[in-house]
Amino acid sequence: MLSRRRFIQSSALAALPALPFGLSMPLFAQSAGRQTLQIPPLMEGSRREGVVHYDLTVQSGQSNFLPGLSTDTIGFNGSFLGPTLRLKNGDDVSINIDNQLDEDTTVHWHGLHLPAAADGGPHQVIEPGRRWQAQFQVIQRAGPFWYHSHRIDRTGEQVYHGMAGMLLVEDEESQGHELPSDYGVDDIPLIIQDREFNEDGSFSYINSHQDIMFGKHGDTILVNGTVDPVFVPRTRKVRFRLMNASNARTYTLAFSDGRAFQQLGCDGGFLAQPLTMTELTLASAERCEIVVDFSDGAPVNLISKPLPANSPYRMRGMMGRMHGALSDQAFHILAIEPQSSLQTSAAIPPILTEVPDYEAVGIDRQRRFELGMVMGMGMRGGRGGGNAQQFSINGQSMHMVNINERVPLGSTEIWEIHNGTMMMHPFHIHHGQFQVKSRNGRPPHAHERAFKDTVKVAPGETVQVVMEFLHYADPEHAYMYHCHILEHEDNGMMGQFVVE
Repeated sequence: MLSRRRFIQSSALAALPALPFGLSMPLFAQSAGRQTLQIPPLMEGSRREGVVHYDLTVQSGQSNFLPGLSTDTIGFNGSFLGPTLRLKNGDDVSINIDNQLDEDTTVHWHGLHLPAAADGGPHQVIEPGRRWQAQFQVIQRAGPFWYHSHRIDRTGEQVYHGMAGMLLVEDEESQGHELPSDYGVDDIPLIIQDREFNEDGSFSYINSHQDIMFGKHGDTILVNGTVDPVFVPRTRKVRFRLMNASNARTYTLAFSDGRAFQQLGCDGGFLAQPLTMTELTLASAERCEIVVDFSDGAPVNLISKPLPANSPYRMRGMMGRMHGALSDQAFHILAIEPQSSLQTSAAIPPILTEVPDYEAVGIDRQRRFELGMVMGMGMRGGRGGGNAQQFSINGQSMHMVNINERVPLGSTEIWEIHNGTMMMHPFHIHHGQFQVKSRNGRPPHAHERAFKDTVKVAPGETVQVVMEFLHYADPEHAYMYHCHILEHEDNGMMGQFVVE
């Protein structure tokens, strides 16, 4: 007999249309019927005495993802996820965080260039019942960013339960383009996450050592906290702000009819000009802005395809044999059903920005980072015993008292990241944005030639990035660099640096 959960899953699969591309794996979903895509509320802050103020409360709650079942969750100003914060370049902002959880947490402003003391990393702990205030000036090109827990050893679990939200930065350049910009109408955030549920509706987080080794993967897709969502465009063109907020899963996103779309930018800003694509691969924490034309009025699905057999991001060796099926899974992400009459949209401008060349100012030094992991060992500390260095960077696992690197203020550096493991790692650097210089000595892909804060590093690959360390010197407060597979970060694949 099918369990209630499997019956729901099978019913949803039967309702999905057939898809091209020869997908060999089932498309997972866990809903008895499509639900209207939820759009996170937009928070633009209130200006008082020249400062824009935002107020967020971290709180526990319950959410109804599956019919007839409730799930214990965490959210900002609600039960799951948080509002979309909109900031403007040049503004002075103050963000108040009230922690109403019964445990410590932190809130990290992922991708923003800001002082280390306001970064919200593991050192900026917010105790239960206490308030933390992040104050900084927005020095940032327009782009999609996000905020999430960065609690030491607990980031994965807190984010899995809902501690994340999107953050949009606008500047004069972005506001001067005729791009889709009506939030919730033709400017749509898509926060993509995978989750696994227990029979009672609760989240199933860590069940095995493999959930640590590969990072936690789920079989149910949530988009903005919606299971099996549908979006109804009212305009010919729609701008999607794609964000992979999954703990570990990588998605290869495309449309079920193979239609092309235009990429506007990646993690932290516009490309020089729009790039026509038919699919893109986003690892955990990566973002991308695209514009899609629905003028034909035809319904279509946003899907995630299996990784191609020759993809460099597939697991290798023993890991590939142990859990290669993760790379073969395909998912239905979002059903799109345009209304019968669509409003006209402006043409996408042929030039978006001028991307500066960080390397042209001169390189002061180069550093190398070796990503390492040891199979078959226990988790760290109280989360599984052993305190073994299962995950490491340059042979060291994260320790709160160790400053691994010291970077001079005003310098421009090449950071070379080599992945000596058998699986891909998305490498994230706090402090701001970098540019991808090369992959194994070759130029980066066209779709990542802008501003990034997280970069995929394939097994055996060496990636060089160029980063400027400007504005903020603080020898007492550290920034982080780490793998953004959250279970790897929580178990040691993280280091600290100060700018001084």
